[in-house]
Amino acid sequence: MKFTAAALVLAGAVSSVESAVLGERATYAVKGAAEGFAKGVTGGGSAACAVPSSTTQLKTWLSDSTARCIVLDKEFNFKGTEGTVTENGCRPASNKCPGNGGQDAINQASWCTNGNAGTGSTTIKVTYDKAGISGLIVGSNKSIIGVGSKGVLRGKGLRIANGAKNVIIQNIHITELNPQYIWGGDAIAVDGSDSVWIDHNKFSLIGRQMVVLGNGASNRVTISNNEFDGVTSWSATCDGHHYWTIYLTGSNDLVTLKGNYIHHTSGRSPKTGGNSLIHAVNNYWYANSGHAFDNGAGSKVIAEGNVFQNVVTPLLENKGNFFGAPTTTANAACSANLKHTCQINAFGSSGTLGGTDTSFFGSFAGKNVASAAAANAGTIQNGAGIGKI
Repeated sequence: MKFTAAALVLAGAVSSVESAVLGERATYAVKGAAEGFAKGVTGGGSAACAVPSSTTQLKTWLSDSTARCIVLDKEFNFKGTEGTVTENGCRPASNKCPGNGGQDAINQASWCTNGNAGTGSTTIKVTYDKAGISGLIVGSNKSIIGVGSKGVLRGKGLRIANGAKNVIIQNIHITELNPQYIWGGDAIAVDGSDSVWIDHNKFSLIGRQMVVLGNGASNRVTISNNEFDGVTSWSATCDGHHYWTIYLTGSNDLVTLKGNYIHHTSGRSPKTGGNSLIHAVNNYWYANSGHAFDNGAGSKVIAEGNVFQNVVTPLLENKGNFFGAPTTTANAACSANLKHTCQINAFGSSGTLGGTDTSFFGSFAGKNVASAAAANAGTIQNGAGIGKI
């Protein structure tokens, strides 16, 4: 694959690594620029891109204090690198199909023993891969980019926390994090960070959340053009659909959720809360057997230009502020605060979304707000995921 420098400019600087590929010179770099709240993120900036030689070197490069452009041109498999653990876990009350497609649980954060597993849960032995439980630490000023559809992290996710900021994760596939277990691992966790752009990635076979913005302040985050693939053989809802998908409950976070294809899930797609301000625009939810949005107290959400196809419950409950039904009157508020006309959501064989609250629109005024187009499932699906930039 060959990109030209002219096509791959980010914030006026191109990070590149040149290597011989079939006798040609290949240039790798972040493509495009973040829209929405994370606008202006530069990642590794002008640092020369490089391909890590091993999982050990990748771990070091991700966590150090050097600005880097890290290229994944193959699979980096972390399964087995930290050994396995056998201990007491549980069969939660939700697992009504044990041995036939259900999902048991690791006792992370005492989840099995503090009552969260539900009445009727039972203690069982669980054996899991230790690497999947904790993500690779990512430091500030990093660009992590995949080549074509070759860049894969297997058995371990990424964690951007403790003040790390200015991070780009683009065009990689994170997969196989103890998918048989609740608490088996998160693909991307952000907590106590700022300026993070998660773009054109794929997430599949994840034990817990595919993307989680934790209780700390993650500040400005754009999650764009990703594929959240919920197809699984271990389902918390016993139907082959992943439940724990996107968790946005940070403290006063600003989150843009745009252009994502979220399919075969059954809940928390996303779960929102924690005083987060969320703009969900031009996403495509398909084949959700439970709920898409679950809007918790304090969360403020504008959902526009999205497609809901075969989604049983687009909005489970609304304990915060939620706008999902553009009207002529509301568009005055959209134009004044978002600087565009809000786009109508589209539904096919789905429940209703609702939500006409515009009282919180002033929170968007003066901020970097992503553009909105008319809802179009094909455009969204064709542009989301790896190998599509």
